[in-house]
Amino acid sequence: MLMGRWGGTCNHLHFREIARLLPPRSLLVLNDTKVIPARLHGSKPSGGNIELLLTRFVEDGRDADGRTEVWEALGKNLGRGPGGALQFAGDLRAQILERRDEGRILLRFSGLGDADLVSRLGEIGEIPLPPYIEAARRRATRPGDGEGEREGQGEGVGAVDDRVRYQTVYARAPGAVAAPTAGLHFTPELLAEVAAAGHEIVGLTLHVGPGTFRPVKSEQASEHVMEEERYLIPDATARAVQAASAARRPVVAVGTTVVRALEGAARAGRGEVGAGPGATALFLRPGDTFQVVTDLITNFHLPRSTLLMLVAAFAGRERVLAAYAEAVERGYRFYSYGDAMLITGQSAP
Repeated sequence: MLMGRWGGTCNHLHFREIARLLPPRSLLVLNDTKVIPARLHGSKPSGGNIELLLTRFVEDGRDADGRTEVWEALGKNLGRGPGGALQFAGDLRAQILERRDEGRILLRFSGLGDADLVSRLGEIGEIPLPPYIEAARRRATRPGDGEGEREGQGEGVGAVDDRVRYQTVYARAPGAVAAPTAGLHFTPELLAEVAAAGHEIVGLTLHVGPGTFRPVKSEQASEHVMEEERYLIPDATARAVQAASAARRPVVAVGTTVVRALEGAARAGRGEVGAGPGATALFLRPGDTFQVVTDLITNFHLPRSTLLMLVAAFAGRERVLAAYAEAVERGYRFYSYGDAMLITGQSAP
């Protein structure tokens, strides 16, 4: 769906046309974070099964057996007491250091030797797919039940390798627990077409955490607190964004995570996007202004989500809701493997 940020009718096209749909001489900003196999299964000292979802690296250290790492995580079946060491495949183990609100815990992992935990996860962890994709996969394995194929891009769910499919083709920096799904539409060939059409492409890293997808439960949206997410903006990207903004060229964010990184950095830099690491808990909602991003590529988001509120802030609540109603009527797909929209600050071509 091609939608004008400031009004006009929606156009219904195909994403493969994106190179010509972008405003002339656009700066396309990608999030190159890579989803890690952050779901771990293990056991308690009592022998009971547990499940962890690693959400954020905190710090590393060393003990007599080698490297240690502290991570924040969400846990299932952990009980309430401090307990002993949690055991995972091989020699990997973890000690609960602290229990936080909303089911979060702080753990110290050991038994790593000289390796880091992310490298071990490739052997023992699972990609943390959204629950609706996992449910579709389970349905697809039942004899005579093909309902789950709807989430698999028409190729049959059994044929989809989510370790590959649930990553952007430009994923580079491991650390996310969810994919920046607006980027899933791009192929290497399509990115080459975008560059050949005269557009500039740069990247940044924001490791997507579970807080991005936590629904707003407060009666007043202003009472909702976003979880902080870390980002890294390379020097080349900061310079490109500054140059594009100075020349009044379009800055196109591929996904809401790029919006939050750029707009968070601009607020931290008094209007200028600086290079380097940072963190943002920015919650953009209707009435907020955008200092950097002029155009947005995004998927279709669920009601009461901070993602939909960001899109409504960007293009106007009534316009976005009307566009969503049209998308539903025309059978657009929502969710991670769903369809996309380009919200452009220029007139539709």
